[in-house]
Amino acid sequence: MAENHLIRHRFLSRLSHWLMAVSILTLLATGLLPVFGIKFTWLTIHWIAGLLLTALVALHIIRALFFQNPGSMWIGRRDIRAGIAAIGIGDAPKPGKYTLPQKLMHHAVTITGLTAIITGLLMLRKIDTPFWSRDPYFLSEGSWGIVYSLHDLASLTFVTLIILHVYFTLQPDKWLYLRSMLLGWITPEELEANHDATRWSPPEA
Repeated sequence: MAENHLIRHRFLSRLSHWLMAVSILTLLATGLLPVFGIKFTWLTIHWIAGLLLTALVALHIIRALFFQNPGSMWIGRRDIRAGIAAIGIGDAPKPGKYTLPQKLMHHAVTITGLTAIITGLLMLRKIDTPFWSRDPYFLSEGSWGIVYSLHDLASLTFVTLIILHVYFTLQPDKWLYLRSMLLGWITPEELEANHDATRWSPPEA
């Protein structure tokens, strides 16, 4: 890695991102493919991937709150100005580490992910695993209906978010962010062109 490269994502952040991606894609594949008639033994894979995602999200929350800067994901006045500028009104200020679309995507994934996790953990009470026995009467029939509906809604929302995420990531002017999630760095020129260095000053690699 060249000396003038700047760190955007450290190894643990990149590892967490890709492990979450694999677990989410595994959950979607095991949850949705049987609906379309592709039959296989999916349930065990599904709940193991769900527990992995739960653990990854819990670790991410701890890291974000105590070892990172949670304020970097807050949506402030400059972000709102950037959003207004995107529709042709006013000038767009440069963002700090994260752009407004990145923050919105993060918040959407957070809400969707927590909904899927909470409902999924409740649904685990309805199956036998090596760690517990099933208890289908843990909730009333009406409550189970709400749990399943929210879980299904979260799953379909994830499909939409993944399509949007991949589409915008593959735009040529966004390749620097894909590279930074793979290799961890951006260049000083990319920092100057796309970010406000007074709001985000990444260390040299």
